[in-house]
Amino acid sequence: MSLPPVLHGRLRIPVVGAPMFIVSQPELVVAQCTAGIVGAFPALNARPPELLDTWLSRIRDELAAWDAAHPDRPAAPFAVNQIVHKSNRSAPARSSTGRCTPTAASCCTT
Repeated sequence: MSLPPVLHGRLRIPVVGAPMFIVSQPELVVAQCTAGIVGAFPALNARPPELLDTWLSRIRDELAAWDAAHPDRPAAPFAVNQIVHKSNRSAPARSSTGRCTPTAASCCTT
């Protein structure tokens, strides 16, 4: 199986950093990505929920700065573990079909 184009030239090893509850924060995600593995965090770690947009902007900005400073070693992408179970009050809104509606945090890659 071949790698998706977004990963070409960005991974040092084929690893995804585990999105660990409480532990995974922007600093860890950026460190994972700049080390060449996919960084990840659970969206629930950003509390209050409004902090998620700030985290996403920070991660994107820091990875863009890394890429500009290290064009020969671009950062790996990152992922957000979005829990959409109805018990999660900060989950994205659901449409009448039961599918999640698009939000700013629905898909994150560099």
